[in-house]
Amino acid sequence: MMRTRQEDEQSRALCELSALVLNLIRSPTTPLTFSDHTPAPPSRRPMPQISPAGFASLLLGISVALMLCGSVTFFIGFMLMPWVLGLVMVFYVAGILSSLSDLGRSILCYATPPRKDIPAWKLL
Repeated sequence: MMRTRQEDEQSRALCELSALVLNLIRSPTTPLTFSDHTPAPPSRRPMPQISPAGFASLLLGISVALMLCGSVTFFIGFMLMPWVLGLVMVFYVAGILSSLSDLGRSILCYATPPRKDIPAWKLL
């Protein structure tokens, strides 16, 4: 019950913040007049102006939202970093083992003398 009220408050605050941002972004349309003889369009109701305190709270809300998103992203990266480092180490070990097996195979193949009982034409 309490969680639902908290989610309602958060969604209401998000809606208000979105409305403020949209009101700031939306610019009033100015009629284009090419000559003095064109009739003026019907006057629109002027858009409400945002107060300096409202603008400051808008910027504060945007900066807090960005900080929270950044800290959540940092926390996820911080938690995943050991897994990434472990995977890198596994790939390094696999690469070293592969190189050692290739090196050992080349040394053993070079060190063993060719077999005498197999004719040369069967080796090709």
